[in-house]
Amino acid sequence: MKILAMSDTHIKDGDSIPEFLTNTKDFDMILHAGDFSSRQFYEFLNSTGKLKAVHGNSDERSIKKTLPERLVFEVDGIKIGVVHEGSLSINDTTALKYLAMEMDVKILIFGHFHRPLIDEKDVILICPGSPTKPRMSNPTYVVIDIQDGIPYFEIREFEGHCCSYLEFLKKLDEEK
Repeated sequence: MKILAMSDTHIKDGDSIPEFLTNTKDFDMILHAGDFSSRQFYEFLNSTGKLKAVHGNSDERSIKKTLPERLVFEVDGIKIGVVHEGSLSINDTTALKYLAMEMDVKILIFGHFHRPLIDEKDVILICPGSPTKPRMSNPTYVVIDIQDGIPYFEIREFEGHCCSYLEFLKKLDEEK
């Protein structure tokens, strides 16, 4: 099973949808760890019939009423959990590990930080970053491929708007 994992898209009504999202035929499932921002973008992903998602802190009220705060499901014998906010910091994953154990999952996908992370100690923690509003990173999403009960995952960067700090660093490098 090939899974597209993302979070923190913050796409408002009328915003353009990133190109990689307009063609999801290569994926069996789409996971979104919250902060769609608009109902229109949620409906777009939901129309694929592949979406599993939770709401985020910036989602409009109708999305918060539609989607849960936590989600647990199983793929090929692997229990996967999805939340938006799981801890106060991406630098200390202790709270996220305890949350994964509380949810009884092997993989916990979370958002809120807009910066990608894969931590494989004890449990697998995955923050896909943000494809549209990254912080301290380039735009990212994560591909999870589960084959015969074994998960493989990869952070994928693509061209797009990166955070202003990285743009500043790139400009400094160009001036050297």
